[in-house]
Amino acid sequence: MSKSISLSLVLAASLGLAACSGGAENTTNNAAENVAVENATNAAENAMNAAENATNAAANVTNAVNASNAM
Repeated sequence: MSKSISLSLVLAASLGLAACSGGAENTTNNAAENVAVENATNAAENAMNAAENATNAAANVTNAVNASNAM
């Protein structure tokens, strides 16, 4: 859920930047901004994956504790 929200915010920001372009003189700036937006999107995705991995690790620990208690 949070991943979807983060990605939609990044996409909305990139569309806002695209709507404000001034023409051919901004081509280089737009290319740099697109790279920055792509990097921000990737960073947000990586952060969400790290959070998901941490959640899975915590679940694994809980499962291991429950399994040892069952013995």
